[in-house]
Amino acid sequence: MTIRHFLRESGENPSPKTGGVPERADIDEKYKWRLEDIYSSLEEWEKVFSEVSARVDKITRFAGTVGESSVSLLSFLREGESVSKELGRLYVYANMKSHEDLRVTRYQEASDKAESLMTRYSASVSFFQPEILALPDGRIDSFLKENDELKIYGFYFSEMLRGKEHILSSREEELLARANEMANVAQNAFTMLTDADIKFPVIKDETGQDIELTEERYYRLSRSPSRDVRRAAFEGIHNTYGLYKNSIGALYAGSVKGDLFYARERKYKNTLDSALFSDNVPESVYNNVVGAAIDNAPFLHRYMSLRKRVLGLDELHFYDLNVPLSEEPQSDIPYEEAVNIVAEALSPLGDDYTGNLKRGFQERWIDVYENQGKRKGAYSWGSYGTRPYVLLNYNGTLRDVFTIAHEMGHSLHSWYSHSNQPQVYADYTILLAEVASTTNESLLLEHLLRTRKEEREKKWLLTYYFDMVRTTFYRQAMFADYEKATHSRAESGEALSPAWLCALWGELCAKYYGSELVIDDSLRMEWARIPHFYTAFYVYKYVTGFTAAGSFAASLLNTQDAGARERYLTFLKSGGSDFSLDILGRAGVDLRSREPFEATLRIFEEKLKMSTDLFFRTNAPNCSNVA
Repeated sequence: MTIRHFLRESGENPSPKTGGVPERADIDEKYKWRLEDIYSSLEEWEKVFSEVSARVDKITRFAGTVGESSVSLLSFLREGESVSKELGRLYVYANMKSHEDLRVTRYQEASDKAESLMTRYSASVSFFQPEILALPDGRIDSFLKENDELKIYGFYFSEMLRGKEHILSSREEELLARANEMANVAQNAFTMLTDADIKFPVIKDETGQDIELTEERYYRLSRSPSRDVRRAAFEGIHNTYGLYKNSIGALYAGSVKGDLFYARERKYKNTLDSALFSDNVPESVYNNVVGAAIDNAPFLHRYMSLRKRVLGLDELHFYDLNVPLSEEPQSDIPYEEAVNIVAEALSPLGDDYTGNLKRGFQERWIDVYENQGKRKGAYSWGSYGTRPYVLLNYNGTLRDVFTIAHEMGHSLHSWYSHSNQPQVYADYTILLAEVASTTNESLLLEHLLRTRKEEREKKWLLTYYFDMVRTTFYRQAMFADYEKATHSRAESGEALSPAWLCALWGELCAKYYGSELVIDDSLRMEWARIPHFYTAFYVYKYVTGFTAAGSFAASLLNTQDAGARERYLTFLKSGGSDFSLDILGRAGVDLRSREPFEATLRIFEEKLKMSTDLFFRTNAPNCSNVA
């Protein structure tokens, strides 16, 4: 991007070097988020911190009283919400101020203080759930009937009590709590081994320079136009994991056994039932994810064939899957233009939505540009009682435009949820967290495919979409399939040996990717580098979120579906006021059915057909990718 975006109105250069990363002071205020809407200064933050700290210490006075009467219960709930609301504001402000420039120690210290205070608060109110669960059956119902102000908490308490059958005696709960630290050893050891102890080899990059491999560098290298670099990076990473396959296999087996121990002790049917219980998701939904991916794997096989042909390869290997089929357009898109593109793309959501979107841009919810010391990446974050802020490191690319749409999807979801729900239901679940952001991306993609004229841009957009389906639907479904197989084997008393884990991974790769992909021995080790597997049965949520978003986008773009917009806004406004599947179902997406998953992959098939003419109007392969 050009340096003009960083200039003050006075025109002074933000960096002594042309194109250098500016200091924060040299960026125009209109491109910075307005955190003073939370606290005017760190001094005000410190004052509020002291007040809230005292209230945290005093909240233990409610211990032993919450079950005495509806009045005492309501008093605790109101005080707890008031304290937690201000705690959220303290934590968000301190952290986001620290992210502006990680070199400024006073905000790092404030962030640490806020985190410590939140830990103290959790400890101070830890008495609450055990006291509620220990109450006689019907006590909470009677409180709700006699006190109208408590009625709003009906779903909250029903959710808490739903898990009562899986709560053990106080002594057993104490033992499980003490065992939890040991249960985390496998994950912690995996993290230390893979992040700190394992050293990867040095390879040559595209210019012939030595580069030491790391997990962070691997993704960039996997997109290299040089096939030799891609192969060296792939083999360097996976062969290194192969040297530790016995240790990592033992760690993963230990993690699975930990899952099995807790599921059995808490009287769940199996480990999958235990993992799905908190979201009240039936096993059939999980099976829909895996089943739809397997039954529609021929579409992914077709994409593998497309990749092989476009790249002009005799054989397709896993290290050929990340390299772009078409280079991203390099034109510099000014931020103001990007904002207008996003607003136009999201117009199917209606005036109310786009009005709130523009409000976010105008009221400075967004911290736009990179500066020295700023946190990398992008996110949407806030709490009940603050704006839903967005951190960007905008650099003028088409990919950055998608990032704006994605993060503002999160922010508008939070805005609608917080504006329409009481505090107890203001936050939505992780199962719903990526739906709104991905819906925005889908709408933007369709808008750009419809309005962009250059073939190169259309090719890039299509491959961007294809790789989203490959990595977010098929790959995560394969991960889910793998987890179910490993846990089922452990539940039947069989060993999870490294040889069996490698063989399983190879079989699944062949099944999902098809015969066009060569299953190298190095690829069979990929299971060993996936950290998600140490939080069992989590990854299927990526597929459900992607599927729900695709369903919403299709409905919103269907001019015959008059109620689509209102259903979608109702979804955004629902927060966590009901079970996630029921919230989606009322909005028109029934994930208990196989149909939304099938429909998502039918769209994938349609776009594959669309791409054939576009990519093969000329038969010349991308020769830079030929070995």
